[in-house]
Amino acid sequence: GRPQEFARAAPHALRSLLITMQMLAKNTDYDVSMESTHHGPTNLDIPSVYAEIGSDEPQWEDYVPGEIVANAIMSLDLGEVPVALGFGGGHYAPRQSKLLFETDITFGHNFPSYQLPHINKEMIKVAFEKSDADFVYFDRKSMSARERERIGKIVEELGYEVLREGDIREMNGIPWEFCKQVRSKADEFCPGGRAKLTNSMKSEIKMLNLPCRGCNCPKVKAAKIDRELLQEAETVDKDRVRAFLDSHNIAYLERSNGTIAHVIFSIDDECARAVVQDLTNECIKILKGQYEIEYIPDENILYIIDNKFNPELARELGVPSGPMFGELASGKSVTVNENTITPEMVYQSNRKAITLTNTINF
Repeated sequence: GRPQEFARAAPHALRSLLITMQMLAKNTDYDVSMESTHHGPTNLDIPSVYAEIGSDEPQWEDYVPGEIVANAIMSLDLGEVPVALGFGGGHYAPRQSKLLFETDITFGHNFPSYQLPHINKEMIKVAFEKSDADFVYFDRKSMSARERERIGKIVEELGYEVLREGDIREMNGIPWEFCKQVRSKADEFCPGGRAKLTNSMKSEIKMLNLPCRGCNCPKVKAAKIDRELLQEAETVDKDRVRAFLDSHNIAYLERSNGTIAHVIFSIDDECARAVVQDLTNECIKILKGQYEIEYIPDENILYIIDNKFNPELARELGVPSGPMFGELASGKSVTVNENTITPEMVYQSNRKAITLTNTINF
């Protein structure tokens, strides 16, 4: 082939061949793997892919791999799945192969790590076109930070995005057009955040039996919960908040620091609003278990009252530092010089007001 040119890839044929060969080679001594782009011909106008037997004459003369490759070719299935443009790895691409085998994606062209310094914007643009790719995957551990940053910037300039392995596994089995919608909404409300589709939502989308690419997917609807209320509840019991979200037919956003953003997504407006209302009430229940709560309905203001032990107040009443401080802090009374000191006498109340936009059941 000609330098810096690419043949038109056949990503769906590649996926079919690899999956079938892996299945047929299960009880043999042969491994099955994807290779990175490394030779031509580059002037073919139709999509092409190699199915090779490695790596020397004994293997070429062995009828077992020959039969496996032949059967894989004869049973070719061109069912469409999202296509990634790959970067990183060596001559073989083990991480990309693993993703292809374990998720509903495939790969077009893949550039090994040793070729990355020679890859420029125009080549990446052509590779997208020749692969009909939807997004990019980096084998991050095999790439330098400098190359990840450089290529990532080019990918963004071309209007595509880099998906991590977790992102790919999260969207497994979900139509790509729907995933793009959710990811776009996530970036709108929480740049850098990650959308988490609950199992219920995944099941609902899969039941629609939509094609992986090019489908007219249902529109994603967004609804917001009060940001401060969610933050306070998450501080008290993050696991309970997450368990509530995971039990509903929605998607929610997780920030890069692991906290939950104040937006939820659904494919139904009414469902989105109902979940936000229920989540609001769940947050109130969580806070009631930790704090004293006051609610002013006319103003829709919630007061969180945190009563904390104040050592200075205790000292002023003659309580010595030590075990008695612990008793008072745990809500027990103590006796000092025949005087009973109750927790209420040494507690200080801190009030925090949250103005709500959603109504609550109180």
